[in-house]
Order: sequence, then structure tokens, then C-alpha cells
Amino acid sequence: MRMRQTWRWFGPNDPVSLQDVCQTGAQGIVTALHHIPHGEVWTVDEIKKRQEEIQAGGLSWDVVESVTIHESIKTRTGNYQQYIDLYKQSLRNLGECGLKIVTYNFMPVNDWTRTDLDYTMPDKSKALYFNWFDLAVFDIHLLKRKNASDSYPEAVVQEAEKRFKQYTSMQLEQLAGIVMFGIPGEKKQTLDQMRAKLDWYKDIDHAALRENLKYFLQEVAPVAEEVGIKLAIHPDDPPFDILGLPRIVSRADDLEYILSAVPDKSNGICFCTGSLGANPENNLPEMAKKVGTRIHFVHLRNVTKDEYGNFYEDDHLGGDVDMYAVMKEILTIQQQVAEPIPFRPDHGHQMMDDMAKVTNPGYSCIGRMRGLAELRGLELGICRAEGW
Repeated sequence: MRMRQTWRWFGPNDPVSLQDVCQTGAQGIVTALHHIPHGEVWTVDEIKKRQEEIQAGGLSWDVVESVTIHESIKTRTGNYQQYIDLYKQSLRNLGECGLKIVTYNFMPVNDWTRTDLDYTMPDKSKALYFNWFDLAVFDIHLLKRKNASDSYPEAVVQEAEKRFKQYTSMQLEQLAGIVMFGIPGEKKQTLDQMRAKLDWYKDIDHAALRENLKYFLQEVAPVAEEVGIKLAIHPDDPPFDILGLPRIVSRADDLEYILSAVPDKSNGICFCTGSLGANPENNLPEMAKKVGTRIHFVHLRNVTKDEYGNFYEDDHLGGDVDMYAVMKEILTIQQQVAEPIPFRPDHGHQMMDDMAKVTNPGYSCIGRMRGLAELRGLELGICRAEGW
């Protein structure tokens, strides 16, 4: 059995239309109700409205990415129990509408973080890039987080100071916007808002955040099980502590803890080869093998790292991730489950005609279509060779 090919779509305002998606060969859509504020209930009416829109475009809504977790849940402060109850109701409503997989993340304050959204590749296409020196410029000199310089090696601090003096005010403003970019279609945050959120985490370390995640899953996993939904936590992106915040979904032992702490079958992993691949400690084929059938969703993309830990998003079959080995391991797992595991080509280079268009960073059409085509061919070759 082969996996199910899906595509991330950001709703009616996405520059990539559903008709475009149909032409990529993708079979299903991965999306969310981005217009609903974090923490509020997704109503049946709103879910069905999006579902019908996707079906009218000739596709199916296969995966929810994401039902965002309110910061009060992550910190277990304020009305966190109320927000958990609202989350449960959203799960019940999604289950009532036939949705089967819900992805989410537990990254504090910031979602995926990059320092450059237009990194020039050798072929002149544009990629996403993460650079520790520029993050330090933002953290130390723009965000001005207390004792921020203590979070970086001295060489990074010195280079950040040098860059801060060289960058123009426009460049610094652009850098701040990029670091705080977040999810396309959702409200952007300001430096003051980020500072306020960081303050919520001043007494929360890795152990505390782990406990908060465990509590959340103990509350919601039984509801997900009851309504037939598989939960899939997305790894931290990048898989390192940043901005003084703990990250707890970055390494093999993190995944092992999450799955063993809450053994409900509904509690699973979104296996993202880009996020996990950015950490040189991670052996992705081995990690996939250990997670096994609790991989509920797959993001396939590649990264190339340098000696400083900086990385850019490479071609889907290029970079440091052995995509063949990872794909083969996941396909081995696929043969053990009854339903196709959905995967999507995660991110993609802005290239060709898309260079002249306004696109969501990482989510232009042609680059992802190239990635999907490459991954589809790799999958077919492995399945034919193995007799699957």
C-alpha cells in the first residue's frame, strides 16, 4: 500500500487555488480554519463550510493542520482548563464532520522560525533559511530579551553585534518581521506582544513544559479516541531552544517520552523530516522505525546544515536527510496499517513563474509540485522494488 498524497492549502485567500492543487496530482487537502482565533471552538458549521468548499474543488479535506493550542494551555496558567475544554469540543465537532487526523504543535510563543524567506539557491530559486547569527541580532538587539547574549556562544554574540551595526534600519525591520512571521493567514505579532508572551515562560523549563504537554494529552487523547481522531504532534522547528524558550519535541527521546507518557493510540506523531533533520543528533530512519505505527502524518522536506548549525531548505531529494532511507522505513510502516498514511511535500523553493508572483513563503506551487513529483517517483520505485 502506498501513502496518500496531500497538499497544504491556506484557504480561500491562498494564492494557490484548489484547481492548481488538482493539477499537482495531490489527492487531499491539509488545511485549518485560520480565521478562527486561537483557543476558540471550531463550530460544525464552519468546519462543514470549509469541507464543502474543498469538495467542490474536487478534493477531500484529509488532515487538519492545525488546531492551535492556546498559550494558557502550554503554560498551564489562567483559564487553561477552559481552553482545554474548548479544544475538546473542537475535536468532537471535527469528528462529527468526519475529519480523522489533527496536527498541532507545542512550540512556545513562536511557530516555525526562519531568518530569511528568500535565500538564493545556486539555480537562483528562493528557499527558506535559518541563521543563528541573524537570530542573535533579533534576540539581543531588537527584541532586547534580558540576558539574551548568555544563550549564544561568544563568537555568535560578536558576529551579531557586527551585523547589527552594518544592517540598515529597513534590513533590521525586515529581519524582525521574518522571525515573527508565523503561519500565513494568521495575525502577526509585534515585538511588545512577543516580549509579553516570553514573560509567561520565565519560570517554565523543559521539565515543566513536558508536564504541561502530558497533562494536555491526558485530557484530549481520550476524546480524540472516542471520536475516531488521530492526533499528530509536529516537531519543533527549528529543533533547538530559541529565544530562551524550551523546546521539547526535537529529539528521539522527546518523541519516546510523548508516546510513552500518554499511550493512547490516538496520541501520535507528525513525522517532519525537515524539522527533525535540522538537528544533527537525529537519525531519522531509526526514529521513524521506533515511532512505528504511531506516525499519523508525514511532512517530507530536506535541509542542508553547516558547521554552525545554520540550515537552508534544500531540494526534496537533496540535502542532509537520506530521503530514500526515510521513505523506505515509513513505507514499511505503511504496510502494517489499514489506511494510507497521508504525506505532503513540505515547503518548496520559489521558482520559475512563481518568482514573479506573491506567494506564501515556503508554499509556492511549482516548488512543491516538483517536490511532490520527486517524492511520488521515489515512493513508487521503493514499492515496486519491495513488491508492495
